Amino acid sequence: MPYPEAGLQRMGCFYLNTQHYTWKRNMHGRTTFIFVNCQTWHFLTQSLQFIEKYPCKTNRSTSGKQACHHTTRPGFRSMIEIRELRVDYGDLTAVHNLSLSIGKGEIYGFIGPNGAGKTSTFKVLATLLEPTFGDVHVGGFNVAEQPREVHQILGYMPDFPPVYEDLRVWEFCELFHAAYGLPAGSRKARIDDVLGKTSLTEKRMAMCGELSRGMKQRLLLAKTLLQEPRVLILDEPASGLDPHSRIELREILKELAAEGRTVLISSHILTEMEGFCTSIGILEKGRLKVTGSIEEVSRQIQSGRRIIVELVAPHSSTQELLGKQPGVEDVKSQSETSLSFLFNGDDTQTAGILAALVRDSVPVKSFHEEKLDVEDVFMQVSRGEVS
Repeated sequence: MPYPEAGLQRMGCFYLNTQHYTWKRNMHGRTTFIFVNCQTWHFLTQSLQFIEKYPCKTNRSTSGKQACHHTTRPGFRSMIEIRELRVDYGDLTAVHNLSLSIGKGEIYGFIGPNGAGKTSTFKVLATLLEPTFGDVHVGGFNVAEQPREVHQILGYMPDFPPVYEDLRVWEFCELFHAAYGLPAGSRKARIDDVLGKTSLTEKRMAMCGELSRGMKQRLLLAKTLLQEPRVLILDEPASGLDPHSRIELREILKELAAEGRTVLISSHILTEMEGFCTSIGILEKGRLKVTGSIEEVSRQIQSGRRIIVELVAPHSSTQELLGKQPGVEDVKSQSETSLSFLFNGDDTQTAGILAALVRDSVPVKSFHEEKLDVEDVFMQVSRGEVS
């Protein structure tokens, strides 16, 4: 077993019989035995291994209640700081010299195909995987040298984790509240809070097995939020969700970012990333190709700004007039009433081109910069158009 029985016994809330895959829990003087299948055991060991082997530090406040501290290191610049990270699996290099900085309150979207190195990076950040070399800090703490401090401020939601179907929603949350080593006095309030934040209050008495896929994902997010992490790492949280559930998840993440939490998220649903991410990074074959806001990344992969000119009616000399303007390149006629061109000038110079067209009586209907969406950016990068 990857997680020793003694480690679970330290939690004081349940005991594991590794031979029969059962655990028992004391509640109101009763002992309850619940069967844990191998899939659930794998989830528990991976999740518990992440935080529970270093339970949250607690102390006694003046009121006698336990208080839990989740603080970042003073003087840190970024919530996530990665420098020259490399991850090898034998002869295979999954992550090549990755450098990345993510600030407080950002929602950073990690984009890339399967095998690009996203999950390996996430596991290093969550202290579940030792990097081959490189410096990685979360909240100012080194993940290799200060895992206990990292665990206290980090919430990790892996890809496709199972939900134990024979537990009720509140029991599932109670299990992880205890496993995280959080103060018992805060249990009810914290569970109520995370269920409310993820819109699961009305489902608190429902069996986990009765939940839809979207609700299970929300429950896993609720579990991740129990210890009020300052940094959230979410690996494909929208995978398999219907459009309504994806919208709800997006709104929840926006609220968390507004509270000052940093969110690092991966997804194959590129349009979703564009809707709420403040920045994105495209990873391909373990290498970070481009990073920045959508606008910044678009500028990186284009030689200039592509301006779209739409006309009320065809005008034969428009293309010639545009070609004579300083700084204008690659003038293309898209239709009889639509043209485009590349331009490296600023907004004032761009406005000057529009003024020149109007002076020459060109019937301009609209004049705007073409905006690339995330799918356009990803396709251009994945074709090798960015080195």
